[in-house]
Amino acid sequence: MSAGHGRRRAKKHEEHEEHENHERWLVSAFDMMTLLFVLFVVLFAMSKVDEQKFAALAKGMAETFGGPITVQPGPTPEASVLDGLPGVVDIASAMPPDPTVQQAQIDQAAAAAALQRAENIAAEAKKAYDELAAARDKIEAALAAAGYSGAARYEIDERGLVVHIVADQVLFDAEEAVLRPEGRAILAAVAPALTDLPNAIGVEGHANHLPVSRGGPWPSNWELSATRATTVVRYFASVSVPEPRLTAVGYSSTRPLVPVSDPNALTVNRRVDVVVLSDASAEANALLPGLDAASQGENP
Repeated sequence: MSAGHGRRRAKKHEEHEEHENHERWLVSAFDMMTLLFVLFVVLFAMSKVDEQKFAALAKGMAETFGGPITVQPGPTPEASVLDGLPGVVDIASAMPPDPTVQQAQIDQAAAAAALQRAENIAAEAKKAYDELAAARDKIEAALAAAGYSGAARYEIDERGLVVHIVADQVLFDAEEAVLRPEGRAILAAVAPALTDLPNAIGVEGHANHLPVSRGGPWPSNWELSATRATTVVRYFASVSVPEPRLTAVGYSSTRPLVPVSDPNALTVNRRVDVVVLSDASAEANALLPGLDAASQGENP
């Protein structure tokens, strides 16, 4: 037996025709449906309004633009989400304000504030004037009761109430700084009215334009006027006018009450002024002379 017949011949592989898959289209269809489903989910998610986020957005726009931001639900399925938000969106109110209108409002507010301040100052001045006028009337009544009516002249200026007391032959003898008996009586009548006041009191010594006598006790009218002022202050302090409220100053002949050409200049300008200082503001004090002039015009 030959080797060729002894070996078993291998069976030849049988080739078959490739099987065709007729259901391949289903895969593509399912893929398309999946994509469409995802697309609709995304579109739905995008169209869904977050109520809390929308409300926060509306509030932020209102605070930024200074006007109310409101919405009106439309005929959409999301209208129920917006039911809690009031009104219609007001674009005009959300826009930045017109600079011209804004400046006009600022000017109007400034004018109102200035008017209010002027009214407050006028009221303060009126109150201060009434208090000073009351003190003036009290001092004049006390002088009249003591028999010295007309011994003083009065004015209310930006400092306060000024009581002009003639020094010559009333408070002091010529070129003297010792109080005369009449002078003590006048100051004694004035002192109680000053004691009852809370105001500071300034005492000013004044001299006329004539120089002091050569060889006399005073080098000049400066020393004479200053010493007369301090003499009056010492007297007021001795009759219980509080010393911390008292000041004294001498002006020599630098502040005459009437011009040198006036026939009464020698006696009127030689004087002591007692000044009840106003405690109002500088703006209110500036109005006091006008109020006094108006009052004098009404009561000549």
